[in-house]
Amino acid sequence: MSAYDMVNVIESDPGAVRVLRAAAGLGLPDWWIGAGFVRNRIWDAIGDLPALPERDVDVVYFDPDRLDPGEDVRAEARAAEILPDVPWEIRNQARMHLHNGDEPYASTLDAISRWPETATCVAVTLRGDSVRLVCGHGPADLVGMVVRPSPAFRNEAGRATIRRRVEAKGWLDRWPGLRLEI
Repeated sequence: MSAYDMVNVIESDPGAVRVLRAAAGLGLPDWWIGAGFVRNRIWDAIGDLPALPERDVDVVYFDPDRLDPGEDVRAEARAAEILPDVPWEIRNQARMHLHNGDEPYASTLDAISRWPETATCVAVTLRGDSVRLVCGHGPADLVGMVVRPSPAFRNEAGRATIRRRVEAKGWLDRWPGLRLEI
């Protein structure tokens, strides 16, 4: 599956496009929707599985001038007014390094690259009417259905976190073809 194919998976999903358009309407700077929103759709497409309802929609953006967590709460409220059936989670990555115990992030894409698994370090955004895709560590693990720690999680605590995530989220039940390289 190429990057073009992955974008096509998102663009051909009316629910995904609806969510992307709603997120675009929020006017957040450097915004992306990532993690399971993309990863699950790609893995479902590879496994020829029907889509499941969203557990959460992770909207991330970067605005060093709006560091108050209340800004995220207000953005979630605006998003819920637009699409009340979507479980929005909106976070400004300009302050999330404090929560994660990292050095400050330089951008939204820098923050995305530090998520737990390489296959989860993915996101999409709309630029005009075009879906843009980013894979923080390349697309190989995502399309290869490989669960591998991102560089930020390549220690024993990080690996333990990933093992808990795989189990708690039921990934092997949903996608038995996953290859765990934890």
